[in-house]
Amino acid sequence: MPTRDRSRFAVESLALLWAARESGVIDALTTSAGTAEAVAETAGIDPRAARITVEALASMGFIKRVGDEYEITNRALGFLAKRDVRSIGRLPNALDRFSLYTALPATIERGEPPALPDGWTRNRLGAHDATDESVVRACVTAAVRAAPDATRVLDLAGASGTFTREFLARGFEVTFVDTPETTEVVRPLLSRAGAELVAGDPTNPPVEGVGLVFVGDAFAGRDADDAAALVAAAHDALEPGGTAVFVDSLYGRCSAEATTQVAVDALALGRGDLHDESVVRSWVESAGFTRQTVRDVPGTDVQAVVAERAVD
Repeated sequence: MPTRDRSRFAVESLALLWAARESGVIDALTTSAGTAEAVAETAGIDPRAARITVEALASMGFIKRVGDEYEITNRALGFLAKRDVRSIGRLPNALDRFSLYTALPATIERGEPPALPDGWTRNRLGAHDATDESVVRACVTAAVRAAPDATRVLDLAGASGTFTREFLARGFEVTFVDTPETTEVVRPLLSRAGAELVAGDPTNPPVEGVGLVFVGDAFAGRDADDAAALVAAAHDALEPGGTAVFVDSLYGRCSAEATTQVAVDALALGRGDLHDESVVRSWVESAGFTRQTVRDVPGTDVQAVVAERAVD
């Protein structure tokens, strides 16, 4: 998926940061504790473990020594600043996923994932917003080239709105649609940017007559029925002759690394699957699109499924 961080964080770094967050070390450092001793007392943890953890966090650049105490650095702001998704970054979501990954053996055995970590939605949107700018530009360029005459865009299931902002920067009129929970988080930012926001079910959006529907992260994170419903919703939102562009990693066309990540996320979250091109094409055909093509998005590891609605 385009919003997945390809660089990853080293597993040792994730393990330490996750343990620091779950044990209360991060909370202690970002509230009142400025020394390893104070962290141990505030968090109620072993003093030796507190010292080692604090020193490791300092070496990683999340805190720095100022005089006799430690202070947080800008790198740690993602643990604090949650109001604006642009300030969260990838790391909190990476830790949320690490938490789910540690439960994978039990999840695989039972077929049921654990509850999502607290703050999941905002952290997920922060990671989505941190999608590499080159990937955002490449995906939007692929969509614009597929529908060169469109002036009005529907960003369907738009998540953080990073693609919405890129369309707006290129002069398009953009309507953003996502769930009420997501829309509430991103409304202040996108409203200021000039987007029209609609809170609702992306598989049944109250929008129609647009020239271009764009769907990022369209398939891999959704079960088959939900993904097919999203494709049908995109078709119905288009004006006659309009174009829908669905962007994601397609099984069999993306890299082995992307395939592995999609598989792990599908297992850990209890939803999503490895959808290949033939399956996606069947959804597009069933939705009523008259013509479809699948293209690799240049400079990325994702594919764009371009589908055209018939001219009535």
